[in-house]
Amino acid sequence: MSDTGDAGRATDQGGLGDRIRGEVRGLAPVPLSVLDLVTVGAGSTARESLRTSVDIARLAESRGYHRHWVAEHHSMPGVASSSPAVILAHLAAHTSRIRLGSGGVMLPNHAPLAVAEQFGTLEALAPGRIDLGLGRAPGTDDRTAAALRGPGRLDEAAEEFPRQLVELTRFLDDDFPDGHPYARVHAVPGPVQGPAGRPPLWLLGSSGFSARLAAELGLPFAYAHHFSAAGTLPALELYRQAFRPSAVLDAPYAVIGVSALAAETDAQARAQVLTGALSMLRLRSGRPGLIPTPEEAAAYDFSPLEREFVDGWLANVVHGTPDEVRAGLDALVKRTGADELMLTSNAHSGAARVRSYGLVADAYGMPVQAPPAAPAV
Repeated sequence: MSDTGDAGRATDQGGLGDRIRGEVRGLAPVPLSVLDLVTVGAGSTARESLRTSVDIARLAESRGYHRHWVAEHHSMPGVASSSPAVILAHLAAHTSRIRLGSGGVMLPNHAPLAVAEQFGTLEALAPGRIDLGLGRAPGTDDRTAAALRGPGRLDEAAEEFPRQLVELTRFLDDDFPDGHPYARVHAVPGPVQGPAGRPPLWLLGSSGFSARLAAELGLPFAYAHHFSAAGTLPALELYRQAFRPSAVLDAPYAVIGVSALAAETDAQARAQVLTGALSMLRLRSGRPGLIPTPEEAAAYDFSPLEREFVDGWLANVVHGTPDEVRAGLDALVKRTGADELMLTSNAHSGAARVRSYGLVADAYGMPVQAPPAAPAV
């Protein structure tokens, strides 16, 4: 048994590779996907933001976006994605074609068996549509991580990530060897009940650690360009150079997360992305809160250091009119060689986020697909 499981070559019909590589729609240079943080704007609620996530998933499905992933974050008032598996089950009930997954589950926060059971359940609810993206960061600050993992386990948990990954894979494949303490422990739903598919594993990261590990295991890799743009090219180069073909993939497959927002005018786009930049400034300053309104962001009196941070942040946000966003995304693909772009929009308005995904699809001529049949849940 390999650490990545035996799922068939990427070129095999029906293998995991077919569930990894996306399909280009319209004139897009690579497949486009969605990364959803379920952001909550001032004056709004988590309930309204979760409704927006459904709206985005439905629009993305109808316009040919390949996948819709939900991030895991904790103790952040402006982000309502603390429980990706719960949100993904909800999205599965409102879609029928688009791939759904975690971007990602922060594995050190969880027991591998619990993750295997959650995503086995999701696979049973939406067969063949689930991705399991994994990260080793806490997805929050150190105090919250300690509350999640237990006192004294923060550093230890990160170092244990490779072992946890192997353990999770064995639970998903139900193939612990005889004599192993977990040989008679089964993740249910799972293979112990009979032949069943299982979600492909992805490694996520914002540094070289996960890039190298994904390469060594022959797994697909997703890089967080949207908040660590300076490390994108080195991480992708490391991943490609160190990649070893596996039962999952015969060649590297790299996705990058990209902050992007399109609007009818530059001014409208700028007003929305500035709300996300101010929210990030407050988060990095230890003052997390709801995403501020455009009016609050416009009126905020930035200090010189704060202005420097915001300008640097916005330099890596692709925003503007649909044509400008298309040009920016095209340039990013050309510069990085990414195999897929996963667009995220950290903005106050849920309606603006939904509208942005539609405008990007329009800019690339992504066709409107027929409404899907009601999903079987």
